[in-house]
Amino acid sequence: MDEQWRGTLYPARLPTFHRLPALPELADRIRWVWIPEWNLAPGRVSRQELLPFPALNFVVQPDGVTLSGPATRRAHRDLRGSGWAVGALLRPAAVPAFTANPGALLDTEIPFPAPDLHAAVIAAMSAEPNAKDDGGRHRAQAAAAVVRWFRDHLPPPAPEAALANRLEELIQADTALTRVDQAAGQLGVSVRTLQRLARRYVGLPPLAMIRRYRLQEAAERLRTEPGLAIADIAAELGYADHAHLTAAFRDVLGFTPSGYRRSSQPD
Repeated sequence: MDEQWRGTLYPARLPTFHRLPALPELADRIRWVWIPEWNLAPGRVSRQELLPFPALNFVVQPDGVTLSGPATRRAHRDLRGSGWAVGALLRPAAVPAFTANPGALLDTEIPFPAPDLHAAVIAAMSAEPNAKDDGGRHRAQAAAAVVRWFRDHLPPPAPEAALANRLEELIQADTALTRVDQAAGQLGVSVRTLQRLARRYVGLPPLAMIRRYRLQEAAERLRTEPGLAIADIAAELGYADHAHLTAAFRDVLGFTPSGYRRSSQPD
């Protein structure tokens, strides 16, 4: 799967959008930096619909810095006029530096005090591009400001935090993994330990993490492989049958797999 669009339900509707990988030294704290930019005609609204990662986001925008908790449902943001955002998708190991209770932030965005970072990102994103620059320079400078801030403010993860990262990696990579006891067995810990790790470092139960990654994978397959039978996608991703995948889609996204497939194809 192309990581650039994972979690994005309608990539063709996006404004200018980039995901920049974190430096190797921070890969245990940041998954990537993401930067959308838009400039819409007066009166036009662009709705961006997402199936968010089971994770927290740290976001810098012109009006401030925020921390977004994990989402339990499909999310959307309506874009108007012109603007930008510079965000970092957090790895589980980074979460305790921002909150002791990520579960309290479900479907919530709160202000976060980081005035020095806010000023640095605004300076980068407001810089006038030169004739040879398509915007890449100011995005790179903004991402570098975020990376520097993380390097200065977040210590390397402790062993337990590193285990929480391994849980995330395992769930994403192993599409055959559908149960919490399977994950516990592969990591060599108890189910109770996994539940505690997920609660402290993600704010969602481990089963919710598993289901979110499977649903993201299903949505991507539906969009990019229109000839593949929905029943085959369900079977490959561990759903009992087509009906179980449809129920999961309805519960989280509010529409059916076939409805999503139709709406996600080019006009």
